[in-house]
Amino acid sequence: MIDEFFLAGLGLIILLLAGDVLVKGAVNLSLRLGIPALIVSLTVVAFGTSAPELLISIKSVLDGVPGLALGNVVGSNTANVLLILGVPALVFGLSAGSDTRRTYLFMIGGSLLFTLLAFTGPFTWVSGLVLLAVLGAILFDAARSAQAHRRAANGAPSPEEEEALEEADPDMPWWKIGLFLALGLVGLPIGADLLVDSSVAIARVYGVSDTVIGLTLVAIGTSLPELATTVMAALRRHSDVALGNVIGSNMFNLLGIIGVAALVGPIPVDPEILHFDIWVMLAASLVLAPFVFLRWSMGRIVGLVFTALYVAYLLLLLA
Repeated sequence: MIDEFFLAGLGLIILLLAGDVLVKGAVNLSLRLGIPALIVSLTVVAFGTSAPELLISIKSVLDGVPGLALGNVVGSNTANVLLILGVPALVFGLSAGSDTRRTYLFMIGGSLLFTLLAFTGPFTWVSGLVLLAVLGAILFDAARSAQAHRRAANGAPSPEEEEALEEADPDMPWWKIGLFLALGLVGLPIGADLLVDSSVAIARVYGVSDTVIGLTLVAIGTSLPELATTVMAALRRHSDVALGNVIGSNMFNLLGIIGVAALVGPIPVDPEILHFDIWVMLAASLVLAPFVFLRWSMGRIVGLVFTALYVAYLLLLLA
């Protein structure tokens, strides 16, 4: 059993490293080819940073453990709010960020659509197309809004473009770009394979369902990139990046990852998710409303409450 935990940890490390180098390679390749940074940030960066969750979801469906895919997404969204924002707020405190109301409303709309589809039965290819179509419309709206922002700022880069440009190295040689892409494309499926197989083995030994493993072990593991990003944003006092990172990640998890995974195969919905976990996810999302609309600061007390709520949620799952 120790071997299975070791393999799960190894798979997670490979996933995180492969996702990181894939983003770096893809961003530099796109910008070197003359593709606008805005398009890169809305597509390559978004898909690249969510690649671990995407690969795990696809492999879970193919391996006949779709509960792991759904649990991973629902659990990651809950962890993103309560843990990924709670820990930095507890340590550093987060001041009110910039205006993220539009994106937040898109996230809430995506969450409600996801919940509605979950209650209508398993996620099928039809559900997948609906989710991806909504995601495409949101990305189009974001691109149009960013272009308008750039015109209003007399050509200054939008926040999305600046984020993408931070990943770029104008002096990176072509061979290094190719190496990053190769390592990312090879490492992601290897890491996903190790993490999914070992997680399922652990679940069977302890009599825990694959859905619960997805809601806990896999969800926390695949949320580590967001945690690292949010901690660094809090350290640098970039609260808009911290909050925007969580909102964007949650929206993409529900619409993009489940959308693609549902095209691979049907994803049945565990009744336990419908009765409890999906409502926890929605509640966690709605908790952000005063911080978005009223621009409340996330002090250490808020961070303590968020973190304590997440620990309590985990204890309920594993009880």
